[in-house]
Amino acid sequence: MYLSPALEKKYSAESMSALSAQRLAHEISFGAVVFQASRLMVKFGILQLLIDAPNGLTADEVAEKTGLSRYAAQVLLESSLTIGTTLCKDGRFEASKAGWFLLNDPLVRVNMDFNHDVNYLGWFRLEEALLNGKPEGLKTFGSWGTIYEGLSSLPEQVQKSWFGFDHFYSDSAFDEALKIVFDHRPRTVLDVGGNTGRWALRCVGSNPDVKVTVMDLPQQLKLMKEQTAGSPGADRIFGYGVNLLDRGAPFPEGFDAIWMSQFLDCFSEEEVTSILARAAAAMGNDARLFIMETFWDRQRFESAAYCLTQISLYFTAMANGNSKMYHSDDMIRCVEAAGLTVEKIYDALGKGHSILACKKKPHEI
Repeated sequence: MYLSPALEKKYSAESMSALSAQRLAHEISFGAVVFQASRLMVKFGILQLLIDAPNGLTADEVAEKTGLSRYAAQVLLESSLTIGTTLCKDGRFEASKAGWFLLNDPLVRVNMDFNHDVNYLGWFRLEEALLNGKPEGLKTFGSWGTIYEGLSSLPEQVQKSWFGFDHFYSDSAFDEALKIVFDHRPRTVLDVGGNTGRWALRCVGSNPDVKVTVMDLPQQLKLMKEQTAGSPGADRIFGYGVNLLDRGAPFPEGFDAIWMSQFLDCFSEEEVTSILARAAAAMGNDARLFIMETFWDRQRFESAAYCLTQISLYFTAMANGNSKMYHSDDMIRCVEAAGLTVEKIYDALGKGHSILACKKKPHEI
């Protein structure tokens, strides 16, 4: 199994002392309360107050400045002290390095909002989801088969956190991805699972001649058209409504490039292979298919792999019950089974994305 050098170093041998391992086990057992206490340290502005106070603050001062009771301030500060996000000297609390990152790292904030608003209540049904192969946690919001079917009907704050999470990860790689895709000079692009049309807008904005067709669920296309209306180049963005889980639904033909960004992680391996096989059937000799994903095994930093493997369980409990953030070996196996071959892999794009540039196998052409 492939692992990047940083991950090979971290995951191939035990590095913890017995006491550190025991501490981690306790952190796991209290994970739910650690998350909520830390979230409220941010929401109530306590961490910001501590960062802004050069000499730290007492529990009484925190209570006064936030309007919380002394009891509320005290239990949060003491919890955070043992979590490691605050420090205390002579009864005065200050933010630790971990507390600073909790407050200021935008990825941490996006992940925290996503987990609280979208996933937190649904995690309670993770066991059922794993046993049943269905997103049992989604029942928190409705009776849809997948979260994508109900995305436009989710509560406003849940939608905000879901799209904030989705866009933060994908948008960071768009500039580099545009150069890779347009190095092949496509005039027509099929954006599969195009969501709100952000990639399509970037394409038409960077090339005055390109036309982009977004292929997605009909309800998502409605949202896409609302989001792109009036934007420069929107007249060159079209919609193609389809349920890609319908194995009899073919791909439209004639496109120079097919783009799938953070899309295939929404499907099981069997479904991924079916989707890619239908894409391959619609591809011409010179067409290219670009798969952009955050493969957990190809990350430069171990913390990224940690986040991605936890995100896999969002797919289990909330999204669809059967997909994940893939290891690149698994995705490449699906590509090959679909009659395609990986021409080149581009790593270290944006927030840890990779692009698999694929073409038809010679005998498939």
